[in-house]
Amino acid sequence: MDFSVSSKLFEQAKKVIPGGVNSPVRACRSVGCDPVFITKASGATLWDADGNEYIDFVSSWGPMIFGHAHPDIVSAVGLAAASGTSFGAPTPKEIDLASMVVEAVPSIEKVRFVNSGTEATMSAVRLARGYTGRKAVVKFDGCYHGHADSFLVKAGSGVLTLGIPGSPGVPEDIVKHTVSIPFNNVSVVERTLRDKELDVACVIVEPVAGNMGCVAPQPGFLEKLRDLTSELNIVLIFDEVITGFRLGYGGAQSYYNILPDLTCLGKIIGGGLPVGAYGGKSEIMNCVAPDGPVYQAGTLSGNPLAMAAGIATLKILQKPGFYEQLGAKADRFAEELAAVAKRTGMDIRLNRVESMMTGFFTKEAVIDFESAMQADTKRYAQHYRQMLGRGIYLAPSQFEVSFISAAQTDDHLDKALKIAEWSFKKLLEK
Repeated sequence: MDFSVSSKLFEQAKKVIPGGVNSPVRACRSVGCDPVFITKASGATLWDADGNEYIDFVSSWGPMIFGHAHPDIVSAVGLAAASGTSFGAPTPKEIDLASMVVEAVPSIEKVRFVNSGTEATMSAVRLARGYTGRKAVVKFDGCYHGHADSFLVKAGSGVLTLGIPGSPGVPEDIVKHTVSIPFNNVSVVERTLRDKELDVACVIVEPVAGNMGCVAPQPGFLEKLRDLTSELNIVLIFDEVITGFRLGYGGAQSYYNILPDLTCLGKIIGGGLPVGAYGGKSEIMNCVAPDGPVYQAGTLSGNPLAMAAGIATLKILQKPGFYEQLGAKADRFAEELAAVAKRTGMDIRLNRVESMMTGFFTKEAVIDFESAMQADTKRYAQHYRQMLGRGIYLAPSQFEVSFISAAQTDDHLDKALKIAEWSFKKLLEK
């Protein structure tokens, strides 16, 4: 493939944008190449500035569960835009989408819209602290909850991909109130939460980790979290920015039948537009201004374009059999990819929960941050470049999730499997 136009665009971008990108992983440094610049997308297909065509397994990092440019969503956004793109005032669409979210997500009684997943998580933590009057936040190694100061401690996603331990610019006085512990380790969870000196306000967790690669909760882990936080009056926050409306219409909490106190949402609920949300029990949400003393605001919160896209998205997700069909497609792809790995002799651990999956280049099971770090990132980088060169668009990091979308056909998946087999064989050449 010719990437000359993308290369020129990247050089131009680096002159006016730090690193040439507006989110670090997009720079593709961990996979040893420059990024391709996307100019168009439709269904499961992307086109770059050079005219190269790709089958998309990134799905804009999760939101494009139907693929790109779904006509119902495009139409809804166009109609909304014709009436104005932002008002800084309440709109009926906010009520409509909020009502749909409250009806869909079992633990949410009231919801507040914001503009990103980071805004959602930082607001939920502030609310938990205000509600409990305590300070400490417990998170899990390798879980990423956005780039707010208190979360950049043993974080996943781009921080992990770039090998950055934390971040300059984050004062010790802030991160000293963040405790990061191993994911899926029940004994450490109990010991930490029962430590009265920590003054724990909340626990925030990705119910399925998606930012050190896809890592599912071990049996009993989420249940223990719920039991302990309830016993100790600690607010349990599920970061469902990725899993919300991805694992099922009610998110991971419905999938695992475990209800948190607060839930953070994003990605799918905006249909591809910038959006975030946090919600939960009325008793807690009533502490948010103007009803309560915990302040949070945003000029573009509840933006009419994002609300219109979200409403259209949730309406499509309500169609009978949608998640069953998507799950069956993911089942089939995962089984055949595992067979390809076995047939070629490639050591790969495929972690999957419904339409989220990561192939870790390692022999060992991946159940937490430490085991994820055993994956062969150099081998993944070569695999990424080989797949990209044959028209398969994967995440430019070993520690991210691939997504199956409803737009991917059997032909798309068969092509990806065939190219993966070629790539595995090439990786194993002496």
